Amino acid sequence: MTKRITSLEDIEKTVEEQGFLPFFANEIAGFSLEERIEGKYWFTGFDGSWKAWDWKGPIARRKNCVYGKLFNKKAGFVSREWYPDLANWRRDGYDFDALYDDGKAAYDDKLVYDMVDQREDSMLSKELKKLGGFRKGGKKGFDTIITRLQMECYLVVADFTYMTDKKGNPYGWGVARYATPEKFYGMSFTEEVYQKKPEKSRERLLTHFRKILPHATEKQLLKLLG
Repeated sequence: MTKRITSLEDIEKTVEEQGFLPFFANEIAGFSLEERIEGKYWFTGFDGSWKAWDWKGPIARRKNCVYGKLFNKKAGFVSREWYPDLANWRRDGYDFDALYDDGKAAYDDKLVYDMVDQREDSMLSKELKKLGGFRKGGKKGFDTIITRLQMECYLVVADFTYMTDKKGNPYGWGVARYATPEKFYGMSFTEEVYQKKPEKSRERLLTHFRKILPHATEKQLLKLLG
């Protein structure tokens, strides 16, 4: 029987062991935090105690694994060992400037990416929306853009910031802070991501998925690979 997840450390250990862990249940049975976590720790909201929803920020900050929308536009975790291969495949060997220069990225994607990239650390999504003109009566599609940049492995979630009331008490779901992997993980990521041809990363990833998900179909694995 698979050990139930009961702590932040359990999540990190699971991701380290298997490399990948979607946050929510999906078409591959058993392959999610939702299905493996002890019920009382699942999605109970912010009430001052550490529950699954509130562990995302601390896990991202610790940098032992990557968090973001990485699985079919849904959230999840990828180990630092495997993220460079995922990024190499998803980016198809391109850094973002080259992607844009070749006409493979939209102007607003570049706008959002550049705003984040110009920061030394990370940028709050609320700031991105405001500075990029994504507001009522302004530009549309911010959520689509930010999801695409995560799926393409050009942005990651660096942390979550909770808004506070007049008494200083946190409330709400937490607002994501975004960073480029190059800035957030530093030179180690930069040196690893383009070490091999994208097709080699794809082959390595598929071999690993077949090992950890022997019950999944090839179609499901290819969808997971993106």
